[in-house]
Amino acid sequence: MIFTSDKDYKSTKKIKQGISKIKDEFEPLAKWIDKKYSVKTLNLVFDFMDNNKSNPRLQVCLEYAKDKGKFMDNRTYNFDKTKQNEIAKKFGEITSNYELKNKPNWIKKLLGLTYKSNNLFVYFSDFETIAKDEANKNIPDNEIKKLKSEINNPEIWMIDRRFNSATIFLYTDEQIKKYQDSELHEKWNEQYFDILKKYDEFGYFKKDFYSIFLDSKENFDTNYESNWYYYYK
Repeated sequence: MIFTSDKDYKSTKKIKQGISKIKDEFEPLAKWIDKKYSVKTLNLVFDFMDNNKSNPRLQVCLEYAKDKGKFMDNRTYNFDKTKQNEIAKKFGEITSNYELKNKPNWIKKLLGLTYKSNNLFVYFSDFETIAKDEANKNIPDNEIKKLKSEINNPEIWMIDRRFNSATIFLYTDEQIKKYQDSELHEKWNEQYFDILKKYDEFGYFKKDFYSIFLDSKENFDTNYESNWYYYYK
């Protein structure tokens, strides 16, 4: 679950919206994860890393970015192996005791309800980050153009938005110094935030913690060869 177009994001979004729910056989594990680690699990996605179905994996789709952080190793910046192993072990226990075990294997396979827990790779994602990206992406271009027109400042080159943030590009580096953390910068924050909130379906953006960035065309041209790929790389 990395992009708004990912099927895992779309299915998790439906759970968040109340349109669907987590698979019955995964609900006990989700509750166990939430209780043990004090997080909010929205979805669990089981699949395989290869076509041979020899490398099973489980994606734990958490709601909040801060919750995902609880499963990261602060020394290596990778996933916490101890917690990965704990969840993998619990997954094996729960799925092996699933109530469909008394049904024939061909029915289990037909319904896709057989799970391999040996060498299970557990990894983590968060819904909040991608939902924020989607909210920002959903702002129509004409509203961005309208905002630039309303600000009506000849020292602004353009307003660009990527992922869950936005950047006001001035023309020169000197102009950045002029506006950074100024009253006008604060006003631009409020204007953009008011637009953004209209598309923030789940209320993840908080005004006190949101700020648009300031940069310059001078920096973009000089240090990034006027290339957006280099700039956001």
